[in-house]
Amino acid sequence: MADTGVHFAFGVQQLDSYSVAIAPIAILAVSAASAVFLFVRWGTRWGSTSEERARHLPGDAWLENGPRAKVAMTRAISIAEPPGTVWPWIAQLGRGAGWYSWERLDNGGRDSARHVVRWIPEPRIGDAAPIGYLRRLEPGRSLTWWTPSTRFAGATARAVFDFDLRPDGAGTRLVIRMSADATGATGGLAMLIYRFVDSIMAIRQLNGIRDRAEQYGNRGSNPDDPETGAIDQYQLYEVIYASGDSAGVAGKEAAGRWRRYVLEQGLLTP
Repeated sequence: MADTGVHFAFGVQQLDSYSVAIAPIAILAVSAASAVFLFVRWGTRWGSTSEERARHLPGDAWLENGPRAKVAMTRAISIAEPPGTVWPWIAQLGRGAGWYSWERLDNGGRDSARHVVRWIPEPRIGDAAPIGYLRRLEPGRSLTWWTPSTRFAGATARAVFDFDLRPDGAGTRLVIRMSADATGATGGLAMLIYRFVDSIMAIRQLNGIRDRAEQYGNRGSNPDDPETGAIDQYQLYEVIYASGDSAGVAGKEAAGRWRRYVLEQGLLTP
């Protein structure tokens, strides 16, 4: 019995030691998980009002009756310039001018344009970019990109990117909604990762759009970074316009795939 008592006391002592060692790790883990949760909740609705989050946008219908693993992230920003000044920055976004976000993460280190690039054509249905193809367009007001199917974090996902401009006094209210759903065993995890990563990129992008419109208006050149004629000067990843012309580095990312999809589906307008 004495030996048993000794062993029990020793076991309790070991357990106490483990608890002391593990407790800080557990606290850090819980704190980190809480921080991620709060950041994602904040980031997925950044700047938007409850009315804007409830507002129906054109791309919403494309994900109706989809899988349970889904997300809709509505973010917004006020810009002290009219929609006519803001629109060109939206129209060239991801179409040769870069993404106005974290350049090393989503643009291969290239600096996104800080002027309205002269050689980028007006957007057209069927333009193909890394994020999918342009499925809907209301010039001067809104546009919607669509990713019909892609692999992400082990799941098969679909995604919608709605950009909506509305007059707001003498300025503009820009609402961007990124929606997605996913199938497969990792669908829920994929949506969580997407919410986290997209929050980091999208907030930076919204600020980039506002800053460009407010600081530069619709200027057609940038004396600090003049156009060289290179079609990959401002954007690494390829975009293929509806006309068949392209910008960025050929073969980089998935624009070629979406171009083939558009042609196969007969989606190009005359």
